[in-house]
Formats: sequence, structure tokens, C-alpha cells
Amino acid sequence: MTDPTGSLGLTGLTGPPGPTTALHTDRYELTMLDAAHGGGTIDRPCVFELFGRRLPEGRRYAVAAGLDRALDAIERFRFDDDTLAALQRDRIVREPTLAWLAGYRFEGDVWALPEGEIANPNVPVLTVHATFGEAVLLETVLLSTLNHDTAVASAAARMVAAADGRMLLEFGSRRAHEAAAVHAARAAYVAGFDATSNLEAGRRYGIPTAGTSAHAFTMVHDDELMAFRAQVAALGVGTTLLVDTYDVRQGLRNAVAAAGPDLAAVRIDCGDPVAEAHHARALLDELGAPGTRIVVSGDLDEHRIAACRGAPIDVFGAGTAVVTGSGSPTAGFVYKLVARARSPYGDLEPVAKAGGAKATVGGWKAAARRFDGDTATHDVLHPWGTPPPTSSRPLQIPVVARGERIHRPDLDAVRDHHRRAIAELPPTALALDPGQPALPTVPLEAHDAGGVR
Repeated sequence: MTDPTGSLGLTGLTGPPGPTTALHTDRYELTMLDAAHGGGTIDRPCVFELFGRRLPEGRRYAVAAGLDRALDAIERFRFDDDTLAALQRDRIVREPTLAWLAGYRFEGDVWALPEGEIANPNVPVLTVHATFGEAVLLETVLLSTLNHDTAVASAAARMVAAADGRMLLEFGSRRAHEAAAVHAARAAYVAGFDATSNLEAGRRYGIPTAGTSAHAFTMVHDDELMAFRAQVAALGVGTTLLVDTYDVRQGLRNAVAAAGPDLAAVRIDCGDPVAEAHHARALLDELGAPGTRIVVSGDLDEHRIAACRGAPIDVFGAGTAVVTGSGSPTAGFVYKLVARARSPYGDLEPVAKAGGAKATVGGWKAAARRFDGDTATHDVLHPWGTPPPTSSRPLQIPVVARGERIHRPDLDAVRDHHRRAIAELPPTALALDPGQPALPTVPLEAHDAGGVR
């Protein structure tokens, strides 16, 4: 076999199953590494923190999501033969650095907020303790994963709050990149959505899937009643019939005529959802189908869902506002060096960037959430390795130890953690109007720490 790396004779490490994530990165990660390798700082112990400086405009909280995918990415961050050949061909790094990359395997430690946790400004969502070379390479893949999934989960959580216990279906696949659509479905499910239309998300993550037909199915038939009868013949009376292709009122009559009074549900995808739902409920009851549920969809966001409180709507279908920037603005996470040693065996020293709004706070930090009874009041930062303040819950947990992943909760456990975290928030946090962060973040020295210093 021809050696793809030419005269170097390199063979990259084999990682876990699946494609390598090593090139899911920016070029400057590799050029920094190359310079650090030549300059002798590649093996310096370091601490990087991934956090957000602020919440998106008007948001009162964010939901940390994507940790499981981020840890998968770390495990698969290997420089295989094809990757090394590409770096050599494009002269991204010099040959000594290529040799270093051929043996790359992350061997550091990682702590993180559990997935589904509430994420507040300046609280480390993820902390990496490793050599500079090991840690710096992970910046882009960690940020792209956690920024995306946290944005979707945060938008989805607001819709869950607005739905007030009613079922939510995620319909956003056609509004996103095909890979992002799968990850968005998972993030929405973490935040409390009940099902997704995306079959790959169902296959990969075990998320319940939902969906029956679109307007095209109705229109390909000679008339609506024929279409409904064909759907019921195929799927049974437990199906959902889309009744707004032509005239909603006649659609409702045709639906009951085709399926009978035991029809599971009808869906309305246009018009004023409140008015349409009231009309539909009255007509379904009149037609002898009081148990038929009403599903509404069509450009729903948390505000339109909240406006439907009191309407006889059983299920909401939301798509665009869940998976795109219009409803899920980026979490704005950054990945910053906060401590480093002067030698491979030296003590860690705080480092910080100056520069106005982008200045950072140096030092390895832990975070804890303080409570008044069962209600969270604020988050507190304290030096790593010191006890958290009294009446608080530590936020970070170990997820990777000496390069080995030690955290693999199933998706049900992640959803349960999110439900508990949301339940701790003060009632004002769930308001949909713009406001300040529900849980301020303060450094320990600025707060009564219960005697801890």
C-alpha cells in the first residue's frame, strides 16, 4: 500500500468507530500548534474554559446541550493517514508537528455542566485541563457543537414553558442543514419536546418520531375525502389528518366521515391558531368526535404558542423557530485559556486577556448554584479546588479523566436532569418578555460565601 504521507512514513492512531473529527477545526488551531511545537510550549499544562459572556438579547436563561456529542468528538479526534496526508499536502504544519499529530490522543481531564443544566454568563460550561497542544486543538469542534445545541435547546425550552404541558413536536428538518437537523432534533428533545419528524434522529438517538402527510398527498387525489380514506386505510383511525388544504370546515367534516368519531387527531397548518382551534373543537364535538385532538403548526414560536393559552389545542408543531437563528440565536460561547504552567511540571498560574468587552477573568474556576429554599437565586464562581459556598449545589461534574470518557448518561437521564434544573428557577425566569438573567453570576469574593475563602 502506498504511504499517503510520503517520505514521513507516518501512521495515525486509530480511534473509535466513525469519521475522525480532527479537521472539524479552523486552520489557526493547527498553525498555533505548529508554532508552539517549535517554540517549546506545546507540553505546558493549561486550563481552558468554555463559557458565554452574556445571554442572547432578551433571554433570561440558557440550556446547556451538546455535551454527549462534544465528548464523542473528543474521542474521535484522531489524525488518521488521510488527515495527515491532507495536512502535509496543503503545508498546514511542518513535518515535526505532523509526526506529533500522528500520535495525538487526548489524555487530559474535562469537567462540564451536565447536559440540560441551566447555563449562565461566565459560568464554565466545559473546562479542559491538559497540555496546550492537546487542549488548543479542541477549541473549534467544542464550540461549534455546544454553541449549536445550546442555542436550539434554549429556544426549545422557552416553547416548552409556553406550551404549559401540552405536547410539542419538532418539525424543523427542512429548515436546517441535513446534519444539523438531526442534532437540533436531539437538542429540542433534551429541552422537553415530545417527538421529532426526523427519522435519522429517531434511529440514532431513540427519539419518538411523528408525522403522517402533507398537503401534496391531499392534492394528488381527486378530492379530499378520497385522500383521507386512503390515509385511514393505510394508517388506521389513530392517524392525524391534515384538514386545511382547501377549506378547514369541510376538511373537518371529511376527516370524520373518513375515519369516524374515533379519529385520533386533525392538524391545522394555517390561519390564526386560536380562532381555528375554537372553530375546530366546536365542529368536532358537533360531529360526535369529542376525543379527536387538535394539532396546530405553521411558523410557531414561543410567543405564538403562549398566545394560544386557553385555546383547545392539544399539540403544537414547531420548526423554523427551533432550529434557525431567528428563534435560536447562538449561545455565544468562547473557549479561553485561563491558566498555564511555565514548564511541563510547573504550577498553574492565572492568565487573562485584557481588552474591554472581550477581557477575560484568569484562573481556574468552579461554579455553584445558591438557593433560597428550593429556589435558585444566583451562581457563584470560586477558585478551583476550594469548597463551594454554603446552601449551594456544585455545577460541574467530571466527564473525561486522563483521556478516558467517564460520563455516558442516556437521553432519558439528560431530560430528567433538565426538568429538575428548570424546576429550580424562580418563576420570573420563565417569562418570555426580555429581561435580565434569572440567575446572576457573581465571584465568590463579592458574595457572602459562608466563611469560605
